[in-house]
Amino acid sequence: MSVAQVAKWFALRDVSPNIVLAQFKELQRQVPLLYALLAVNSVAVAYTHFDVAPAWMTLAVPAMLISVSMARLLVWLKRLGRHVDVSSALRQLRLTIVLAVLLALAYIGWALGLNGYGGAYENAHVAVFVAVTVMGCIFCLMHLPQAAIGVTVAVFVPFLTFYLIQGRPVFVSISLNVVLVSIVMLQVLINSFRGFSEVVASRSELERLSIENMRLAHTDPLVGLPNRRHFFAELQRRVERAAADGEPFAVGTLDLDRFKPVNDTYGHFIGDRLLEQVAERLRAAGGDQVLVARLGGDEFGFLIDAGERVARDTAEQLCHAVGVPFNLESMCVEIGASCGVAVFLEGGRTAHELFDHADYALYHSKSERRGAVTVYSAEHERQIKPERAIEAALRTANLDDEMELHLQPVVDGHTGGVVAVEALARWHSPMLGDVRPDVFITVAERTGLIQNLTMVLLGKALTLIERLPPELKLSFNLSAHDVTNSETLVALTTLIRRRNVDPSRLIFELTETAVMRDFAAAQRSILLLRALGVQIALDDFGTGYSSLGYLNRLSVDKVKVDRSFVNGCTTGPGLNILRSVLALYSSLKLTCVVEGVEEADQLRILRQLGYREFQGYLFGRPMPFDDLTTWLDRHAGAFSSDGPQQQSQQSGYYPFASSLRQTSAT
Repeated sequence: MSVAQVAKWFALRDVSPNIVLAQFKELQRQVPLLYALLAVNSVAVAYTHFDVAPAWMTLAVPAMLISVSMARLLVWLKRLGRHVDVSSALRQLRLTIVLAVLLALAYIGWALGLNGYGGAYENAHVAVFVAVTVMGCIFCLMHLPQAAIGVTVAVFVPFLTFYLIQGRPVFVSISLNVVLVSIVMLQVLINSFRGFSEVVASRSELERLSIENMRLAHTDPLVGLPNRRHFFAELQRRVERAAADGEPFAVGTLDLDRFKPVNDTYGHFIGDRLLEQVAERLRAAGGDQVLVARLGGDEFGFLIDAGERVARDTAEQLCHAVGVPFNLESMCVEIGASCGVAVFLEGGRTAHELFDHADYALYHSKSERRGAVTVYSAEHERQIKPERAIEAALRTANLDDEMELHLQPVVDGHTGGVVAVEALARWHSPMLGDVRPDVFITVAERTGLIQNLTMVLLGKALTLIERLPPELKLSFNLSAHDVTNSETLVALTTLIRRRNVDPSRLIFELTETAVMRDFAAAQRSILLLRALGVQIALDDFGTGYSSLGYLNRLSVDKVKVDRSFVNGCTTGPGLNILRSVLALYSSLKLTCVVEGVEEADQLRILRQLGYREFQGYLFGRPMPFDDLTTWLDRHAGAFSSDGPQQQSQQSGYYPFASSLRQTSAT
């Protein structure tokens, strides 16, 4: 080792910060013992030489040395348990090396000066003092070998030189023996420190890996934002802090609009790149004051230490950032974002309440004002209470007893015959009374109860098919969750096969919104159901996404025209739209059912345009199965283009009504 390397080693250069902190932590406990040892041994030597040496050698000098030692002892005791940074710890270690060598020189000079006074016993005490003190220093400074070696050299060079010059064989032997023992102890110390350094290094690496694992466990691997776990842990921490100091903060949930069509159209690779760019924009728009996390799929969350106004402004900035078109693989993609915000206290007092209310506000934005920001308020609280009551009732309901199906006829406008009935769910709760279908189905979807509800209703529908004459088909609605959930689809097909019902008599209606929610999953579901033998109808056509680009990709049998088109049939633009829709369906060889027909003039116009199958209050409201028999007797053939007489000539309708009465009676 060169002189430069030795100097670098003594100056503690290029030492790992973790080792510096570990050294300082150990020395905080051991250096005070070192100074205490020096003080006690000095008092003992001064005492044995008090009668033989001058007063300044036994009182003044040791008093000064002990004072310095006690001062340093107090300095180290004051630091005990305190946190210091690496630079401060390194500075104190270097100072300790210098002071240790200086004090060692001062103590050895004083001790060797006393050696000229007294007899053999006093001289022997000095030798013992030097030996014991040096060995104690080596042990106390074992975590700072530079100081230990410096003290040893500073003491034993003059110590050995002094006795060699005196030429007293006994003391020369003692000094040589002490030096050899000290050298061995130093070697042991160096070996021990090497092991100490390795332990610190391995512990530091373990901590680094643990921190890295923790970071990975709390980071979304795709976009690099904090993940759901980190978000909820931080949300809980902020709730506890806000409860203690009263400072406001807000939690927000943000969901991407029109992301699924992009993902389905261009593939998951483009979808992932889009999510990465969205995350980068959200991170930039939020800045250092906003924690943005990916909660899963195309849903993000954020936390901000601010009140309602700032939180709303921040949410609007995030939504605006997402609304700017994205450039992906030479394509321009445009999506949007809706957001819900809940502020601490006003929006809830617990992490669960805040997130649940922010999510409710998000749901309100997506259903009422897509692309907007909704802050949870007292009005939402009033709205959510009935929904909670419905959810509680739905969770405890006996669905077999409380749910029933009402049937609404689908009429052939040319023959006047009923070609199908649509099964519509009705719920009479013992606690809440009659609950509207659009309300309890929405709650069931939001709370994960929809699968069980769908299976109960389908079971009832299959029972009705068995009671209906074979000429009649039954149409059954599937929710967005049903369409995109493979588990539900498997359960549906299993139930149909187990009941031995002719699948061709069953029509599953899928809303346009449900299909576009996850187009790829909807395609797979439609193919599975058609393979079973059932028919597929696309409901509420034209009310959601631009379905024309997807219609030819869907294997559907019929399309139901939404009532909003019917309302405009008496206007020129409305007629043109209806003609275009019918032309489109005819070119795709799809059967068309017009919904919401409520007036005779509407029926007349639609017939003239060429539409054939109709459904609406003009023909009949949804009714229980038993009431359908009476309705058929009263209205048989009333809606044919040629009237009842034509219907009677064609026959098949009155026998059908009779057959229905017979089936109902069994």
